[in-house]
Amino acid sequence: MIEWLTIVQVAVAVAGGILCLALGFAGRKPNDYTLGVVALVEVLLVGQLISAIVSPFAGNSPSGDPLEFYTYLISALLLPAAGVFWALVERTRWSTVILGVVCLAIAVMVYRMNVIWFVQGA
Repeated sequence: MIEWLTIVQVAVAVAGGILCLALGFAGRKPNDYTLGVVALVEVLLVGQLISAIVSPFAGNSPSGDPLEFYTYLISALLLPAAGVFWALVERTRWSTVILGVVCLAIAVMVYRMNVIWFVQGA
């Protein structure tokens, strides 16, 4: 896991979550901006997955439980797909709010993955 990538990912997810929540509560339906933010969060998660697979081979192993880390990572990878599916099926303002909640949940999950990787003792 790369620490600067984690910081960027949390910042993008929080900014995207706030944007989606603001637009959703303003009554806007899902659009290219809200779906694009969630897609960007998903791309960053795929980068995190690649980093998490390669890092142990480079000597950067997790200090916490790897099973817990990868469970968080796989769950986080599934959330944006589910949120976008919901937003495309039900095009209401609440779908935009759900996209915001998904982004904020991913920010928390990525922060927790960072704690598992760097801080938590095995």
